[in-house]
Amino acid sequence: MALDYNSMRKYFFIFLIFLGVFGAFSLVPDRDTDPAYTSKESKHWVDSVYKSLSTDQKIGQLFMVPAYAGGPDYNKSAVDSLINNFYIGGLTYFLSGPERQVDLTNYFQSISKVPLLIAIDGEWGLNMRIDSTTRFPRQMTLGANPNEQLIYDMGVEIARQLKILGIHMNYAPCVDINNNPMNPIINSRSFGENKEDVTRKASLYMKAMQDNSILACAKHFPGHGNTETDSHSALPVINQSAEAMDTMELFPYKQLIKQGLGSVMIAHLNIPSLDSATNAPSSLSYKIVTKILKDKLKFKGLIITDALNMKGVTANVPPGEIEVNALKAGNDMLLMAENVPLAVSKIKKHLQTKHSIVMMYLKA
Repeated sequence: MALDYNSMRKYFFIFLIFLGVFGAFSLVPDRDTDPAYTSKESKHWVDSVYKSLSTDQKIGQLFMVPAYAGGPDYNKSAVDSLINNFYIGGLTYFLSGPERQVDLTNYFQSISKVPLLIAIDGEWGLNMRIDSTTRFPRQMTLGANPNEQLIYDMGVEIARQLKILGIHMNYAPCVDINNNPMNPIINSRSFGENKEDVTRKASLYMKAMQDNSILACAKHFPGHGNTETDSHSALPVINQSAEAMDTMELFPYKQLIKQGLGSVMIAHLNIPSLDSATNAPSSLSYKIVTKILKDKLKFKGLIITDALNMKGVTANVPPGEIEVNALKAGNDMLLMAENVPLAVSKIKKHLQTKHSIVMMYLKA
């Protein structure tokens, strides 16, 4: 499969809307007819920025890297270097404080040629990653509350707080079905074990954020609920049939996509019924990312990998090859690559030696 860099234009279109460059648009299911995506102004902005980028800059835009505004992992100089030398497309914040993060974001945006996409893993709000901020309930608590209007209200307030800090994207909601009591990583992050309840409540959270110009991200596709392994430490294996996955795990995605879901995060899972390749993580699987999410479920939004430094993917595939395979699978953005310079080098080498037509497109 060739690497598909048409995703870059999709990234810019989505980024345009959630920055509010031409007003606050709400996502609708059909992006082919959405005026926010087809207006002359938006097309001109996207095309002009895209055409101004070099090949290296286009490749760099595919990377989302971690940013630490405080603590022992404080990495301002490292991020500065990645922006200036590798033209990265976005930042995901961890371990920071509100003022420190705003100061860093303003600085990073000032040195980046293309506006950076700023994201956070804020399932229960900013406090999941940022100190001195409001801590909202975890999704299991919300799932037990019969007043579902509170979920929408919470999403609106989270969106308001995210925008104050210059954040455009939230890696939420978690739409995993909590159907395995031995799950060590999802459990309280799920709305519950009933697929209809999970879908309905995830939809409220999603709509609340996207109604207020924050890009929602449903995770962890195709479904991390029925595992007994944490993909941060190893590659989980799910031995469900394709039919069972379609009926249960994929149910929330089908509904949220119809309702205008903006982005999806791909998990690191081994699911033999969906991809029989040995030790194949779903995040690197063309059959799962492209054939199922894009082709079968007709998803046209932004697709981002789960963190590419997790053992669920690094245990069997070396850095550099991970990023190449993730793009070949159909992902649009690469989250937390272990070695960005190496990954960029591998991607360029792959394009030059195997896909000269794609390289010609990048140089256009």
